[in-house]
Amino acid sequence: MELAQVRLLVSDFPACYRFYGEVLGLKPQSGFENGPYEKFSPALGSAGIALQDRAMMAEVLGELADDPDGHRSLVVLRVDDLDRYCEEITGRGAVLEHGPALMTERMRAAHLKDPEGNLVELQEWLLLGG
Repeated sequence: MELAQVRLLVSDFPACYRFYGEVLGLKPQSGFENGPYEKFSPALGSAGIALQDRAMMAEVLGELADDPDGHRSLVVLRVDDLDRYCEEITGRGAVLEHGPALMTERMRAAHLKDPEGNLVELQEWLLLGG
């Protein structure tokens, strides 16, 4: 078994497309800015984040027709230099909810939300002290 992607169901597809592509800097697979589906990949690794129009999935599973209440996901992205990356993305319109700050002795993190309210955690892994 292989994890292919994490897929987020969204109502405002163009806003989310812009957030993951232009603000966070992930690479879109096909360039379909209006959906109903797009996969985004980071520069490294094989995992990806995909967006799917919520209305399309509601046709398959009726309970998805309503917008979610509360947080239903947390997307985690690892970056090498958290401060630099946060400076870059805030310059492109991202709004940080928290951080960058130490989360544990081995990790710093910052948190923000995409246009649908999905939480995004940016992590910088710290080297263990010798």
